[in-house]
Amino acid sequence: MLVKTFCAAVNGLEVTTVTVEVSMSRGVLYHLTGLPDNAVKESRDRIAAAMTNIGYKFPVADITVGLSPADIRKEGSGYDLPLAISILAANGKVIPDLLPHYMLVGELGLDGRLQPIRGALPIAIQARKEQFTGLIVPKQNIREAAVVNNLKVYGMETLTDVINFFNGTALFEPTEIDTRKEFYEQQSQYELDFADVRGQENVKRALEVAAAGGHNLIMIGPPGSGKSMMAKRLPSILPPLSLSESLETTQIHSVAGKLGRDCSLISQRPFRSPHHTISQVALVGGGSNPQPGEISLAHNGVLFCDELPEFNKSTLEVLRQPLEDRHITISRAKYTIEYPCSFMFVASSNPCPCGYYGDPTHHCVCTPGMIQRYMNKISGPLMDRIDIQCEITPVPFKDISQAAPGESSATIRERVIKARDIQEARFKNVKGVHCNAQMTERMIHQYAEPDEAGVTLLRTAMEKLHLSARAYNRILKVARTIADLEGSEKVLSNHLAEAISYRQLDRSDWAERGL
Repeated sequence: MLVKTFCAAVNGLEVTTVTVEVSMSRGVLYHLTGLPDNAVKESRDRIAAAMTNIGYKFPVADITVGLSPADIRKEGSGYDLPLAISILAANGKVIPDLLPHYMLVGELGLDGRLQPIRGALPIAIQARKEQFTGLIVPKQNIREAAVVNNLKVYGMETLTDVINFFNGTALFEPTEIDTRKEFYEQQSQYELDFADVRGQENVKRALEVAAAGGHNLIMIGPPGSGKSMMAKRLPSILPPLSLSESLETTQIHSVAGKLGRDCSLISQRPFRSPHHTISQVALVGGGSNPQPGEISLAHNGVLFCDELPEFNKSTLEVLRQPLEDRHITISRAKYTIEYPCSFMFVASSNPCPCGYYGDPTHHCVCTPGMIQRYMNKISGPLMDRIDIQCEITPVPFKDISQAAPGESSATIRERVIKARDIQEARFKNVKGVHCNAQMTERMIHQYAEPDEAGVTLLRTAMEKLHLSARAYNRILKVARTIADLEGSEKVLSNHLAEAISYRQLDRSDWAERGL
C-alpha cells in the first residue's frame, strides 16, 4: 500500500514542501531515500519505540520511504511525525482520507510525546501558501504557528492524539490567537528606561540622534562611565516594530530555535550583545547545519559589541559588507543561504589599554603610540561605517547623587517616532530606504545639501580639526537627522555643528589630545 503525507524542509528562511511517500510490501527491510541526514535516518528507531509504548507494533514488512523532492537535503527531527503517520496509515492503523489536506511536523519522544521543532512559523506560512487545510505541530510550537491566519493550526501532545485526529475518534479544536491585540499590548513594555540614567545628557542626545536616523554609533570612554548601561536602553527609544517587521524577525528567531514556549510574535526590537570571543560563523551565520548568526538575530534591532577592540580583528571585518548591504549571503560547497540583517550597529570601547585616557579622576599610563595601536584594532573601513563617535567621561559621585531622574524613554521615543515619520514620507518612493542612515550619495546631495554658511562651516571644521574625507557624508547624514528631530526642512549651520561634534575619532590628533 502506498500512502502520502506532507511536511516541510527549512533551508535558511526558505521553506520547501516535502512529500513523504511510504510503500509497504512483504519483506523485512527498511529503506529511506531523499538525502536524509543522520537525524532523519535515526527516526526509524524513535518511531518504533514510540509506537510500542503507545500500544502499536512497528510493521514487519518491507518499507520504502521516499522524501520528495529527492535532491533537497532533509535535516532535523521534524520528519518523525509524518513518517510515523505514513507508516501507520500504510499498515491500516490510520485512515488516510484527511492526510492530503494537512501538513505535519514534529519530533517523537520514545514515549510517544511530541517534542518541539525549529521553524514552525515559516512552515505555517508555507502551509497556508500551499493551501493546506491545516497544520499539526507539537503543543510547544502552537503559539508561533497560530500567528498565521486562514490556516487551522492544531497543537498535539502525543502521537496518539494525532492518530485519533485522523481516525475521527477524538475532537480537537484549532488554536486561534488575537495576534494584533497581543502584539500591540507588549510593544511598550520595557524593563530598562533612560529615566534611570543620571547625567550624561550629551551621550543620551547622541543615542537619540542615532535612534532617529538609524545611525551606527560607537561610545568611547573609561570603565564605569555608563556605556553598556545606556546601550542596553537604546531599544526602548527606537520606533515600535511594524507587523511586517515583527513577522520577519520572528521567522529568523523561529528558524534559530530562539523563541520561548509562550512567544507568538516578537513585539520588541531585538537587542543582541555577543561576547568578544565570538567566532565568524556565530556572528554572520552558517555552520554544517546552517543557522542565522547574531547579525541576523539582530535584524530590525540592535547589535551591541561591548569592548570592540577586544574582538578578533578578522571577525570584525566580516561585518563590513552586511553593514552596507543589510543582508548576508552564506555560500558553502553544499548550500547557499541568504539572511536579512538590517540592524543598528552600536559599539563601546575603552579609549586605551589601561582604560583611563581622558578620565579626570584617574591617571592614564599609556603613550600616544599605545593608544593609537589600541584604537587601530578597529579598522578604518569598519569605522567608516559608524556615523556617530561619542566620547564619554564618568559622572562624578556628587553629580550622580544630586541629579534629578533623567528624561524617560517614552518621552524620547515620541521625538524619535516623529523624526522617523518624516523620513518615511521622504523616502516613500525609494525601495529599501526607510531612514537617513540608508541614504545613498545622490540622496545626500538631494536632501541634506547645506546652504552656503553650512559649506563654509564644514570646510573650516575639516581643515582645523583635520577631519578625514570620509567624514563628510557621515556628517551630512547625521545633520539631516538632527534637522528632522527639530522639524526643519533645511539642514542649517547649527545642525552641522552638532553633527561635526560626533566625529571626534576622525581627528588626526585624537590620541595626543590632553597628554
